[in-house]
Amino acid sequence: RLNLSEIDILFVHDLGSYTHGAENAGHMDAFLGSGLAELQRLKFAGKIKAFGLGVNETQVCLDVMAQAPLDVILLAGRLSLLDRSGVQDGLTELAQKQGTSLVLGGIFNSGILATGAKPGATYDYGPAPAEVMQAVETLEAEARAVGLSLAEAALQFALNHQSACSTLIGTGKVSSLERNLKAAQITLTPAAKNFVTL
Repeated sequence: RLNLSEIDILFVHDLGSYTHGAENAGHMDAFLGSGLAELQRLKFAGKIKAFGLGVNETQVCLDVMAQAPLDVILLAGRLSLLDRSGVQDGLTELAQKQGTSLVLGGIFNSGILATGAKPGATYDYGPAPAEVMQAVETLEAEARAVGLSLAEAALQFALNHQSACSTLIGTGKVSSLERNLKAAQITLTPAAKNFVTL
């Protein structure tokens, strides 16, 4: 279908309880029972250069990595200016030990780090809870104090994270793309650099 003899990276998307709830056990059994071995076979045969997971949670990554190393993980929303669970849960440390690359997606946590804590702001694909709104208000004030907008700080956090090999940004609107490209190229003051690398 792709009209290619090989592909660079194959991501298995949305394993995990976050997406599948109680039904995830069946999906994990299928993946660990046959899917993982097939990915390894395809890589050995040179049909794919790398494989990994594309997910919105850390635990499924840890579960799979306990069975076999992964080349890469596309982690959405769990290693951001707002949500540091990728570090807190030990994923970044394990990825470093196993040589797993991390691609950061969802760096605006589905909107709120781009829009700020305003009415209608979204977090994790739904209305932002009160505690998230409060946390974002604090982050926005801290970013402003070092000369950054909230969106600039969120993007620079991802671009400067020592565990990230790449950062994905949405391109749904030309204005958002232009804003993100501009924010990616700013020169950080020492105070701003310190803020986005905490």
